Amino acid sequence: MATEDFAPAKINLALHVTGRRADGYHLLDSLVVFADAGDRVSVRPATGLSLRLTGPFAPALDPEPDNLVLRAARFLGITDAAITLEKNLPVASGIGGGSADAAATLRALSRLTGRALPDAPQTAALGADVPVCLHPRPRRMSGIGEVLADVPPLPPAWLVLANPGVAVSTPAIFRALVRRDGIGLPPLGPWADADALARGLSAMRNDLEAPATALQPVIGTVLAELAVQKGCLLSRMSGSGATCFGLFGRPEQADAAAGDLFARHPDWWIRAARILD
Repeated sequence: MATEDFAPAKINLALHVTGRRADGYHLLDSLVVFADAGDRVSVRPATGLSLRLTGPFAPALDPEPDNLVLRAARFLGITDAAITLEKNLPVASGIGGGSADAAATLRALSRLTGRALPDAPQTAALGADVPVCLHPRPRRMSGIGEVLADVPPLPPAWLVLANPGVAVSTPAIFRALVRRDGIGLPPLGPWADADALARGLSAMRNDLEAPATALQPVIGTVLAELAVQKGCLLSRMSGSGATCFGLFGRPEQADAAAGDLFARHPDWWIRAARILD
């Protein structure tokens, strides 16, 4: 009767800040992909609702009462289930880990109980990134995260994800933004290969990268070290950081780059990963 679901890392290949609502929420236009590195959620029938945390980043999470996994279960109306979260992604690192966990919990509990999976926009009540994580595939995400659109097919491409283990305050980064009224993304695709994807991305940006680097200069070091790896087509920060990525056209290049970076920075979290279709 138990079931499980994968919660892949969410990567913002580009993120433009296009405005700010009266309630303080920022408007974004972002190209989002998912990687085959992530957390794992397993659920089984039980009396009462419980959460067990495992994995290398479990100590960084508070299991009760406001963990997003438990909030997702209650959102679905579940009161009886034993949930285990294997936390493999660093916490609060700009790759949507908590939102991906919540979305995976919704999918797993829907299968376990037969309850209908909510529509993606409804899940924004759990967090702005949850809608795009509910059906993880390349998407254009706008509004505050609730407006989703399909994008042209992405070519095969690989990432090296690197996080130096520093805390980044998302509210502080948004406060440090110089401009909040940037233009949206240019037309997307088509991209024949990873080189074409990198060229397209070079015309875009992550508006949060500069303020994040000003607050945590080590982010600039991560970006520079990714950029000089053999085969790296582009290096950029994801989300509000501090996780950065290098884009590669071949898996062996990504594997070699990840190995080289880990040899020189064993205290960083580093993963080579494929962009999911």
